[in-house]
Amino acid sequence: INTRDIPGFFLNYSDQALALIDRVGSKNLFLQYDIYHMQIMEGDLARTIEANLGRIAHIQLADNPGRHEPGTGEINFPFLYSHIDRIGYTGWIGAEYKPKVSTEAGLGWFRQFAGQARGGREGTRP
Repeated sequence: INTRDIPGFFLNYSDQALALIDRVGSKNLFLQYDIYHMQIMEGDLARTIEANLGRIAHIQLADNPGRHEPGTGEINFPFLYSHIDRIGYTGWIGAEYKPKVSTEAGLGWFRQFAGQARGGREGTRP
């Protein structure tokens, strides 16, 4: 969680969360990588995802600034979708964002980017 939105939150960086996961020592505990927060706190999303590929079980999407739908801010989602495919990520991908307009209109990003994911197969998750 980034320190701008929630000052004082005790986990702010990937390495902190991974150290906590190591301390717990469970083979069933993985990282949920929230792209919105990590763009604010760490940047270099592609490198961090690749470096921790085997430890991430869920990538959460939202653009920055504003935590809006993908494609509305500074994050290069087409590149990230291609990158996570190329490095072999097989975990979950979800989205948690504040639609700029209505919920229905806020889902338009999915169709736009779905063709870029998984080799352009329509209907697959981005």
